[in-house]
Amino acid sequence: MQLRIEAGNDGFDLLFGDRVILRHTDSCPALVIAQGDADVLMYRGNFRITDTPTGEVAPSSWRECDGGVELLADGATVASLTVAGNAIQVRALQPLHDRMRLRFYAEPDEAVWGGGEQMSYLALKGRSFPIWTSEPGVGRDKSTELTRRMDAEAMAGGDYWNTNYPQPTFLTSRWLAVHLDASCYSVLDFTDPAFHAVDVWSATARFEVFADDGPQGLVSQLSTRFGRQPELPDWAIGGAIVGLKSGASSFERLERFIEAGASVSGLWCEDWAGVRETSFGRRLFWDWHSGARSAERYPDLKASIASLNERGIRFLAYANPYIAVDGDLFGEAREGGHFCLRQASDEVYLVDFGEFDCGVVDFTREDTRIWFAERILGREMLDIGISGWMADFGEYLPVDLRLADGSDPMEAHNRWPVLWADVNARALASRGKTGDAVFFMRAGFSGVQAHCPLLWAGDQCVDFTRHDGIGTVITAALSAGLVGNAYSHSDCGGYTSLHGNVRTTELMQRWCELAAFAPVMRSHEGNRPDDNLQYDSNADLLACFARWSRVHAHLAPYVRQLCHEACETGLPAQRPLFLHYPDEPALFTVQDQYLYGADLLVAPVIEEGALQRRVILPGEGVWRHCWTGEDFAPGAHSIPAPISQPPVFYRPDSAFAALFAGLKGVLEQ
Repeated sequence: MQLRIEAGNDGFDLLFGDRVILRHTDSCPALVIAQGDADVLMYRGNFRITDTPTGEVAPSSWRECDGGVELLADGATVASLTVAGNAIQVRALQPLHDRMRLRFYAEPDEAVWGGGEQMSYLALKGRSFPIWTSEPGVGRDKSTELTRRMDAEAMAGGDYWNTNYPQPTFLTSRWLAVHLDASCYSVLDFTDPAFHAVDVWSATARFEVFADDGPQGLVSQLSTRFGRQPELPDWAIGGAIVGLKSGASSFERLERFIEAGASVSGLWCEDWAGVRETSFGRRLFWDWHSGARSAERYPDLKASIASLNERGIRFLAYANPYIAVDGDLFGEAREGGHFCLRQASDEVYLVDFGEFDCGVVDFTREDTRIWFAERILGREMLDIGISGWMADFGEYLPVDLRLADGSDPMEAHNRWPVLWADVNARALASRGKTGDAVFFMRAGFSGVQAHCPLLWAGDQCVDFTRHDGIGTVITAALSAGLVGNAYSHSDCGGYTSLHGNVRTTELMQRWCELAAFAPVMRSHEGNRPDDNLQYDSNADLLACFARWSRVHAHLAPYVRQLCHEACETGLPAQRPLFLHYPDEPALFTVQDQYLYGADLLVAPVIEEGALQRRVILPGEGVWRHCWTGEDFAPGAHSIPAPISQPPVFYRPDSAFAALFAGLKGVLEQ
């Protein structure tokens, strides 16, 4: 299928097959250009970005040229639009013009999704979404006291559009997708029902267009475009990964989980390299090696890892692309030229990460990528038996530093998570561990899919709040899955505990119920572990975690099939309902339940105190309730949902029906 331009009336249409992509008229131009004047402020990964554009030009006429059209204003050529294959190239031709807004054609009631990993909204219509990787913020709802307080304290309140993983790609219910092939600051704006607007902070922009007969084919095309992840290893899907960070006692605590009957596949100790206490809570010591601090906290770690491996339990750790100034590796990295520098000097550019400063490892330099992959991830981690890690951060690249390759930090900022993912993937490949060891990331951008095998949803608050609590991890998985990320999971129990907001028993129970129906189930002690309930705080919570870990392990044969599907088709494990039922427009906005593959429907309880919930069963034919065996016809139902019985349904004609029928017995063990 080729893009083509068709003249008509006082303008032209840009068509892809028989679908209108752009409609330009003299009275309603498809492109507007201007000159920008940006102001960017960053504080601890939170950004405040404003722009005061001037000299706006809206072309009033056009003429055909080789491969496209030229757009004119007052008789002067101000921009060009050329097409080739499925790509649109747009250029602002006036001096100093470095802002453009392209208006893509929209039909009434056309649904829109995408934007990368979105936390608050799956369907994007009616809102705008700046594309800039950053901390998502705490609270993420400007009407709440927590968000207002975090804004006042550290610019850290966030909003509905803030995300660790944005991506300038959108899909529509005409089964079209449009991708901006650029890393500059941009905005997807769906506030006007007459068009889908994309703002681009650049004088040039390249867009790619995709089309298919339905959403599955469209998602498959996008996954091919951005890269598919390897299948998750058996150990990662065959039980729970227990997250503990209490030093050597973590190994003793793990035994309590095993004695309680938990199916354990891994122990994740993010504190392996040391800790430091801050006002935010217990933080890690950002010096990624098994030196004195590591040995003090985890004596003879290599032998302990080997002992776990003999029992079929993997050990996971933590790393990020920054090195603390008071760490042992800082001097080595500085001498090797591995840090980003200040613009006006050869001094290392330091970033305040919350009561400690760090150098930013410069991944635009090939020698540095090799050094980090080999020296840290290879020798310090993989070579001592570590089988995976949280590859944290990647969102903090400031825009006022100097990069080794001379690139503009405003252009490099969104690319940074992709470079970080590539370094981690290189380390796995260097040891022949691709598809065996697993790292997981929260930060991302276009192309991270080709390197990162597993997403996690970031730092949710330890609560049920609409924009920052347990429910956001569902939206995150569904939105990321539409743009080519097959596997997602979350911190079981949540992470951020501030200003008296602490975990409740109910939250811990409900999060277990949700986490069991994700490809990877992993707990986290949170940023303030001493102030919060942990899964080994009491016998009831320990039994709850053990019970749902067994459910997760029981589903491994089905998840293995979903991994096969992801590799072959690009379809994610967790899917919006409309992905399989595109002829039901009522499903386009459903984001609080999902299909786990095609045969299992999961409707987690994400409202505090709820003992029943509304569930939509799509399509034709019955759905069978996993815990009661009762069959339900398609449609909306009010389903009882007491603790330990979240609404989960399966297709009785599924090849895995016997496996699903066995879930009740596993839960009751």
